[in-house]
Amino acid sequence: MSNSLLAPTSQHTIGPFFPRTFFQAGDNDLTRVSQEAEPTRRGEAILLRGRVLRAEAVPCLNQILEAWQADAAGRFNHPLDPERHLADPDFLGWGRAWTDAEGCYEFRTILPGGYADAAGRRAPHINLSVMGAGLMRRAQTSVFFPDFPAENAADPILALVPAARRGHLLAQPEDRADGVRVFRFDIRLQGDAAEETPFFED
Repeated sequence: MSNSLLAPTSQHTIGPFFPRTFFQAGDNDLTRVSQEAEPTRRGEAILLRGRVLRAEAVPCLNQILEAWQADAAGRFNHPLDPERHLADPDFLGWGRAWTDAEGCYEFRTILPGGYADAAGRRAPHINLSVMGAGLMRRAQTSVFFPDFPAENAADPILALVPAARRGHLLAQPEDRADGVRVFRFDIRLQGDAAEETPFFED
């Protein structure tokens, strides 16, 4: 019997994978701490929408997206945040969405605030990870907003991305829906470097 390692096959991708019925209404709503709770009154509510695509703009079905972010004042309800005691108690700051047959996803959240961390002053942003069939590991990226050009220009993490590709991390404003502003952020998992979304290491 050979002791050599077998090369990974196409089935050796991250999992497990959940049926659509695994998710509940409101899982993609970061603005409230539970389905029964009232949404936070702090900050500006927004919708973040987009599509997850692979090469040649083929939509990715049943991809799982997780989003996490600071509250409207740039604070996290987390032990590592020294201002945790000031964090918005009515803002969950984390949610999960999934893509439909057209690769579409949506999060309801608030426009985040900026904050300082070990890397420097961070511009307002939302962190996103994508999991699903065909991915060997979760793909992680960040979404920035056109409302904060000066903050974006000074963000130390965004500065790591080649200047020509930074625009791929900027959400695009669209029309209002349900009384709130809508931002679009498409995620291209594969493709030409000029089109592919920049991703970050764990």
